[in-house]
Amino acid sequence: MVPASDGERDWTGQLVEGGWMAWTFPVAVFFLVIATLLAVMTLLAIRYPETPRAGVLRIETTRGDRLFISLVGSAFINLTWLYIFGADGPPLWGALAVCLVYALAVFRWV
Repeated sequence: MVPASDGERDWTGQLVEGGWMAWTFPVAVFFLVIATLLAVMTLLAIRYPETPRAGVLRIETTRGDRLFISLVGSAFINLTWLYIFGADGPPLWGALAVCLVYALAVFRWV
């Protein structure tokens, strides 16, 4: 489904020409990952119900709350990365690594 021109894949090319949204391969993968995370969290909640716990923030959170905090924090980490380094700076793989460490810390201590 990734568009190709001259035999090369255009990974950031529009998947649906003239569509209502710029569906590119990275955007589709992003939404697929979010949908998978929500499905996994739903299955975990059904199979292993939990009681809320209080972490370092002293608020009661569940797995879903911690996922939401991780996703919102990761958005700000990526925006900060782009603000500091610019769009032509280092690739966002560095920001992804920071986001993963941040998410692990949130799930462990929040």
